[in-house]
Amino acid sequence: MKNFRFFLILLFLPSMLVGCVETNILDKLGLVTLVGYDVGTEEKMATTSAIREVNPEFQSNVEVITTENETSKGNRMKTNRKLSKKVVVGQMRVILFGEELAKDDIQHYIDAHLENESVSNSVYLAVVEGEMTELLEYEYKNIDDIGQHIYRLLEQNIKQENMISATLHETGHDLYTAGEDIFMPIIKKEEEVVELSGIALFKNSKMVSKIPPEDTFYVKLIAERFKTGTFETILQKEDIPDNLMKNTPNEIPIAFDTIHSKRELKLVNPNTPEFDLKVKIKSRITEIYPDVNLGDPKTVAILQKAISKNLSREISRVIAYSQSVDSDIFAFGEKFRSSVRGSNLTKEKWHELYKDMKVNVEVDFVILRSGVFE
Repeated sequence: MKNFRFFLILLFLPSMLVGCVETNILDKLGLVTLVGYDVGTEEKMATTSAIREVNPEFQSNVEVITTENETSKGNRMKTNRKLSKKVVVGQMRVILFGEELAKDDIQHYIDAHLENESVSNSVYLAVVEGEMTELLEYEYKNIDDIGQHIYRLLEQNIKQENMISATLHETGHDLYTAGEDIFMPIIKKEEEVVELSGIALFKNSKMVSKIPPEDTFYVKLIAERFKTGTFETILQKEDIPDNLMKNTPNEIPIAFDTIHSKRELKLVNPNTPEFDLKVKIKSRITEIYPDVNLGDPKTVAILQKAISKNLSREISRVIAYSQSVDSDIFAFGEKFRSSVRGSNLTKEKWHELYKDMKVNVEVDFVILRSGVFE
């Protein structure tokens, strides 16, 4: 009988415990889908949140609310006082930083979100060109939910490899890695359009410069494998051999999609330091003007060398620019640290070495097939 009572208590205990837990009902919550930070007045933190509210009929509307306080939690309390529903961040998908704030320092903001167990490590981080509040508070004609719109803008371009990925997890890892700096997509408002306008380069946790979105292709080739996507380059006269065609033009635009790329990075001299970077790309040409006879193996071989030369020069240009602004977004420093025993590398030590680093770039471009147009 005692055993029966014991098992009966065990049976009802879970239901009693569940009854004690606060139940979050959807129509009583304000779901933060995006949060942005700007420099506030009098050294305060300006926070703008896009909050989705769902009514009992499951119809939703989006509120964009801006507050100022000394801390992010203080701003959340202020936001709560402006809504009839409890604000929660479990559905947050994007964190934005105004450009002025990004140039100042964003380490505190990254740390605060890394330490918040309610925030997913997969949220996207991005910098806003100009005022962040202006982008979020504007009443767009064709955008109902600005938070969801920006999330989808980032997600689809990252998946298509048109833009680099900067999640909270990736950024936190790179921020605290000795031989690497962080980067983020840049978003801007152009009248009624919200678009990706470049990549923000950081030294430690301060934005130091930017590069155009077209250079995303080169950044990804240097830093990682490229698996899909499309790209366009323009062969300059210096790249084009005279025997490629009659009446060689000054420029040849070429569009291709990358089937596969692979990079090999080797430290060849730790004193300079000096690296050999070899990138192999297998791709198909989808468009070229003026027309080239891609059915001729000799012509294809000449074109492959011309494209390889062009891409080698462009990759070297992007690396040299990142050195000029002292931002190692490619993790050359991590390769140095793992290759040099007892290097005891720190970010400060690597930045001293990085500005004089030498990289020998070699691209091997292989045309897989041609004549396929989109």
